[in-house]
Amino acid sequence: MKLHNYFRSSASWRVRIGLALKGQAYDYAAIHLQKNEQFAEPFSSQQASQLVPALELDDGRWLSQSLAILEYLDETHPEPPLLPRDALARAQVRALAQDIACDLHPINNLRVLRYLKSGMQHTQDDIDRWYRHWVATGLTVVERRLTSMAGTYCFGDTPGLADCLLVPQVYNAQRFACPLDDFPIVRRINDACLALPAFANTRPEACPDAA
Repeated sequence: MKLHNYFRSSASWRVRIGLALKGQAYDYAAIHLQKNEQFAEPFSSQQASQLVPALELDDGRWLSQSLAILEYLDETHPEPPLLPRDALARAQVRALAQDIACDLHPINNLRVLRYLKSGMQHTQDDIDRWYRHWVATGLTVVERRLTSMAGTYCFGDTPGLADCLLVPQVYNAQRFACPLDDFPIVRRINDACLALPAFANTRPEACPDAA
């Protein structure tokens, strides 16, 4: 397999964590978003959204969207599982993952921030305030959900799907100096995850294209 990704993309990091938890080897293909390499061939033709990550399978087929890729990995390489066995528990974990992937992350990703600056002429102070507001709003939901479902990790005592999303989101929040004092469970789980090689060894600074 080949993972087309950008070292600082939180969605890409989710998949790197998932591959590491599954013990799956892959080739690392760097797509530098700041240099607009996502719009260049052959990536732009293969990836309709022109977004990372994209997982190129051994047979040449491509998968997109981090959650879809993670669930594909869980279905094709079921051990260790990223999702619990119980149907209700799976729905709860997916809901937490989607709090991050669908509600928090999309309005704070690179193309939105670029548009706020170049398309709408907002100042950097405005953009930073936008970013921190939506991080605080999103993590408030995550913290509340974790109060009833967290163990050592987001669900129970083994890392899974939701942890793959939580850690990259916390990293982004810290990079943009977002206050995290109100999210003690989030911070505790983040620290527990980063003590594991699957999270620590895939962090942005450890990537081949880190700059």
